[in-house]
Amino acid sequence: MQKVNTKKKIILAIIGLLILVIIALLIGKFTFSYLGADIGEDVKNEGEITASGDTIIFSKGNNLSLSATTDNFNATSGNLTDTTNPSVRLIASSKTNEASATYYAGIKISKNTFTYSSGTTAELILTVRDETGALVTTSSDDLDYVTVNGISGFDITGKIGAFNISSKHPINTNSSTSGTTHTWTFTLTFVNLETDQSINENAILDMDAILQKDEIVMPTFADLCREDNSNTFACKIATIYTTDGENGLYYHDGVGTYTNADQEAGDNSYRYSGADPNNYVCFGSDADTCPDEYLYRIIGVFDENHDYEYNVKLIKADYTTSVMLGTDGRDYNGNYPSITSHYIGNMDTSTIAIYRWNYDTSVSSLGSNNWTTSELNKINLNSNYLNYLGILWNNMIEDSIWHLGGMLSYNNTTKNFYVGERNNNGYSNNPTKYTAKIGLMYTSDYGYAAYPHAWVTNLSSYDSTIIKENNWLYLGLNEWGITSNSSYNFHVFSWGATSSLNSSAAFIECSIRPVFYLKSNILYASGDGTKDSPFRVGV
Repeated sequence: MQKVNTKKKIILAIIGLLILVIIALLIGKFTFSYLGADIGEDVKNEGEITASGDTIIFSKGNNLSLSATTDNFNATSGNLTDTTNPSVRLIASSKTNEASATYYAGIKISKNTFTYSSGTTAELILTVRDETGALVTTSSDDLDYVTVNGISGFDITGKIGAFNISSKHPINTNSSTSGTTHTWTFTLTFVNLETDQSINENAILDMDAILQKDEIVMPTFADLCREDNSNTFACKIATIYTTDGENGLYYHDGVGTYTNADQEAGDNSYRYSGADPNNYVCFGSDADTCPDEYLYRIIGVFDENHDYEYNVKLIKADYTTSVMLGTDGRDYNGNYPSITSHYIGNMDTSTIAIYRWNYDTSVSSLGSNNWTTSELNKINLNSNYLNYLGILWNNMIEDSIWHLGGMLSYNNTTKNFYVGERNNNGYSNNPTKYTAKIGLMYTSDYGYAAYPHAWVTNLSSYDSTIIKENNWLYLGLNEWGITSNSSYNFHVFSWGATSSLNSSAAFIECSIRPVFYLKSNILYASGDGTKDSPFRVGV
């Protein structure tokens, strides 16, 4: 009998506890209903309830997208436009019938291949009108407000990332039923300059116009990698980055707390800088010990197509041998060059290949700075060199766009070169883009490989001991880059044995190191990036 009574007590205690839980839940529900706005269930599900019980609802507009082709954009077609209308609605709680809130208005650009075809004249313009229909002419994130051919707005030519146009924009209401709605108008225009804009043929832009409660930010590539737990090689390198300078990596988002962070490329790339970072890669060999001829180094991880498809950019760790390029490396007099210097791979100096950048005498007796006609480009690199690598490794290399914009002088900083390479013209009618697997490093690549204190120094003055000792790309020989000097039809920028930038005739012989981008789906296999244990990759 005692056991039965004990059992009843336990059951009654459990029932009592359940009743208390249900009452607590009901109190919570009634409290929420009392504080919440007097709105339908469908709106409740969309909206966000604030701490005071008000409801704020954000409605996303259509994605803004433009794609210019010869059919829809020509001398007589006029401008290309696209418009969207995101909105925000604030509804007061039934307790107060009054509410106030703030929100952010801006854009996220995930892909943008539009560029300037005429100097710095804006071609892609975003016109923004607030809820009153008034033009918004200033931006929280310092977008330039311009007027071109009667179109006024923010210049977003080539821009990618998140941009807050209005921060903490106020919205107020005295209604707990219909509330107050702010509807904005975002109009995107590709301005017809009635000049040659063929550089933007088939260019693409994808952009979200956004109203939201918090500041608008883009997740970094490293953030996405961690979220997806991705094992791509690009993700491996990006997630090595922690803070600027740690592990020799810098995130070039254009901001930072370290010296000269304002000199970053601003392209959201991850670049190695400094004396000797652990950025070695064994590419082209599966041997347990990586032969020197297959040793490369990582310049960085880049989103060259502005579509969050990041690629690892490699450069040959040492100067290329004549065997790899399919020639004997002799000069045009039939003699081996007289070269004495150090080499990472301790190569025989008689096998180091030196080449003219472009021996095109139809342009000048000193050659031509048109990369698209270069024998070095078309035969030595994108034929002989690829054949040397073999089909398996060749297929891991991306067909990439190489920017051929020129600069007028070597007396410029690295950031000036970076902008010029992508936005300036070459000499005369030389093409400014070229698609191929293999190229050479940009002048800006060389500049950014130095430690950040050097980034405010003109590249013509990179010959100081401290800069040489803190630039992992400096090896000590005269070397070609891909960037041309557009003051002449035959001059190209090169690095002297002293580390400073030179401007040399394309006819001159210099050493080279092939450069290429790996495809974005290439996987990390093993290694820690040291020379003894270089990174290994696979498909």
